[in-house]
Amino acid sequence: MKQSLILLHGLFGGLSNWEGVTAHFQSHYNIHIPPLPIYDDHHQDKLEYLVDFLESYIINNELENVILVGNSLGGHVSILYTHRHPEKVAKLVLTGSSGLYENTSLGSFPKRGNYAYIRERVANIFYDPATATDALVEEVFNTTRDIRKCFGIVKTAKSANRNYVAAQLPEIPTPTLLIWGEDDRVTPPDVAREFHHYLPNATLVMLPECGHAPMMERPAAFNAILEPFLAA
Repeated sequence: MKQSLILLHGLFGGLSNWEGVTAHFQSHYNIHIPPLPIYDDHHQDKLEYLVDFLESYIINNELENVILVGNSLGGHVSILYTHRHPEKVAKLVLTGSSGLYENTSLGSFPKRGNYAYIRERVANIFYDPATATDALVEEVFNTTRDIRKCFGIVKTAKSANRNYVAAQLPEIPTPTLLIWGEDDRVTPPDVAREFHHYLPNATLVMLPECGHAPMMERPAAFNAILEPFLAA
């Protein structure tokens, strides 16, 4: 039976963020990319709701000994789930994870309906602005035009900002790989080094000329770092 690999996207992310990882690893791993229910209407704390969602997803799919790979908000959810259920997680991979510090001026898009502003904000996520393709910008722009989705994003961002994981990190013995962009402006390199300091069983690899989403901007390099960690 193939090892299960769960890929978790960020606040404005989606399934397409993981195309490079999926293409490279799908023949050797049982890959799951659940869309996080950021826009659901409920009364629970947003971050707790997402962790509960992941818990239910793993139970419903009868997954054991999973590997969690999380970008940005997805990393934050992965941390909280792993802390709650260390026996369920074989390995943890974090890239641009929130949970310690996030530059919210770059990670949020408050000016609804302003296409030029949205394009600038999306481009700022990456080292190379060309990574912000027209299709990606259009996807984010359409999301920000939806009032219900905007409300869900704002609530989720506030929940994540309130949830500081420094106290939980030393209690996570799970083998962890940190893959970080040296030019990440949303969760800067110092954040990666802080994660590395707090996590007792972590390895940190920095990627030059790379921003907040290494699996999108530098997929070949990302996969080359990830592959031996998964196989170990």
